[in-house]
Amino acid sequence: MVSVWLRHTVTAIGAAGAVAVVAVVPGFARAPETAAGPGRVSGAVSAPARTPPPPRLPANFRGTGRYIVADLGVNVPFSWQGRNGNSQMIAGGPQYRIWFMNLIYGGQLYTVTYKWPRIPLDPNRHCDKVGAFGLRDFNNLLRTARFVGPEILQGARYRYVDHWRVGIVLGQRRPGVAVRVPFALGDIYVDQKDPSQWWQGLQFGLPNLYDPQLDEWFTMSTFSHRPGTVTLPRTCPAPAA
Repeated sequence: MVSVWLRHTVTAIGAAGAVAVVAVVPGFARAPETAAGPGRVSGAVSAPARTPPPPRLPANFRGTGRYIVADLGVNVPFSWQGRNGNSQMIAGGPQYRIWFMNLIYGGQLYTVTYKWPRIPLDPNRHCDKVGAFGLRDFNNLLRTARFVGPEILQGARYRYVDHWRVGIVLGQRRPGVAVRVPFALGDIYVDQKDPSQWWQGLQFGLPNLYDPQLDEWFTMSTFSHRPGTVTLPRTCPAPAA
């Protein structure tokens, strides 16, 4: 997702948290989705007659799963909830090695990082308002995703998904004229019957500056379209009226 939401780049310039481009890439060990790691992806099944609708984040939803940073040995609880267009991701918690949250709230993107291995964080700076970014902006970005193909996630249960890739490249479009840098890539896996039902994602790219290998996973074990709970931390500045 914008990399789970520009998180580490923003922090590197004085913020903390993530960007919501879910940057994702497959790299899979056969394991339960809920604990050991992301679901293993089978070979793509037969190609559909037409390209399905692109992934979309609904206005109301709630889901739970795991957040995985494999090169750091981090595998922590993860929740993602939305209510009336606002949404909130939370990975880890005070008892885990990582703890951060990302929010879209009132048309603004917020990022908060409380804990990250080997990175000193300012205890007095717990929240940064990155700028204007809402659900519509996120879904407009997802409309630019390219369809990779239908696949099967082999985890605690098989899930039939459509695999999409969305990316951001810095630099001129014409190769050879100037250096072009892949800033963020996102591989997104949504239910074949409902592109607003998310099951897995890998974010990869420069926004993940805290991670030595620049990639982080989330994998969902539950996802429903019931309204969730979204709370803006007290340390976050309120969105403009």
